[in-house]
Amino acid sequence: MNNLITLDLLPINTSGKIKKILSSGITRRRMLDLGLIPKTIVKPLMRSPSKDPTAYEIRGTVVAIRSEEAKKIIVERLYTIIGDI
Repeated sequence: MNNLITLDLLPINTSGKIKKILSSGITRRRMLDLGLIPKTIVKPLMRSPSKDPTAYEIRGTVVAIRSEEAKKIIVERLYTIIGDI
């Protein structure tokens, strides 16, 4: 089963592990500075009423990321509850 999706498709309150960042330049640098590096666990907490941006928990901190940037982050969805599949 392939659990790789982009960060913007990760459901609310479902954890994922960052696999790859496809951004480049200053956007990539910003993502790395925010702690979005491979193997980091990230969890979407809530979306704004307009659906953009989304608040993510990253290393104990809440960070808002726009869907345009989240689409360039590949994550592996982590299943933690039996029957969550």
